Amino acid sequence: MVEQVEIKSVIPLLPNQQAGVAKGRLRAYVEARPINALRGETLYYPLVRYLVDLPVNEQGKLPKLTKTQAVIFAREAGGTPGDLQLVAPDAQLAWSAPLEANLRFILGELTAPEAPPRVTGISMAFYQPGDLAGEGETQMFLTTANNKPAAIVVQHRAGEPLRWTASFAEVVDPSVTPPAVNTLGWYRLACFLPTSLPSAVNLGETPEAKAQAAQDYLAVRAALGPCGRQRK
Repeated sequence: MVEQVEIKSVIPLLPNQQAGVAKGRLRAYVEARPINALRGETLYYPLVRYLVDLPVNEQGKLPKLTKTQAVIFAREAGGTPGDLQLVAPDAQLAWSAPLEANLRFILGELTAPEAPPRVTGISMAFYQPGDLAGEGETQMFLTTANNKPAAIVVQHRAGEPLRWTASFAEVVDPSVTPPAVNTLGWYRLACFLPTSLPSAVNLGETPEAKAQAAQDYLAVRAALGPCGRQRK
C-alpha cells in the first residue's frame, strides 16, 4: 500500500535497538493518522504504527516531524490492527502536492496493462547501413523480466540529427518520441540498461557496423541521463 499519513509521534529506539541502521539515520517508532490511500485500500484505523529509519540533522538528532504529513510504502504487519511494516527501512517520504501527483502518475503507469516491463539486459543489437551515405539504423532488442518485447531503434538520416525511440510492444514505431524523464519507461531504461553495449550481443556484420552500434548505444544512454533513483 502507499498511504498519506499525518505523523502524531516519533520515538527513537534505544541504542541497543539500532543494529543495522545506516550511518546518518536513526530507527524510530512512529504513530500516524491515515489520511488518503494513493494505492491499495484506505486504512480506517485511527492510528497506524510502524518502524522507520529516519535521517538525522547536523546535531545527530531526529527532525521534528510531529503534525507533518508523509507518504509511506507499507504492508499490514499482522497481529494488532494498525501495525504496519514498511517495504524498506526508510520507505517514508515527506508529503508534498508535487510528490503526490508524481506518485499517482507512476502508480497509474505501473498498473496499466501496457506497463513497460522491467528491463534485464540486451539480447542482441546490430547496425544496418542505409542506401544513401550517412543513413542507417541500429536496432537493439532488450530482455525483460516477464519476457514481453522491448526494443530501442536509432535512426540516422542524412543532414538530420540522430533520432531514437523505445518500444515496449511487438511493433516499434520510429515516429514515437523517447520516454520522458521520470516516466516508468524512462526508469526501466535509464536505471537498468548497462553503461555500454556488451560486445557479445553486438551482431554487426563488419567492424564499422559494430562500432556504429556501440556508438549509437552510448548516444541513447547519454540522452537518457543518469538514473539517480536506485536505492543504495
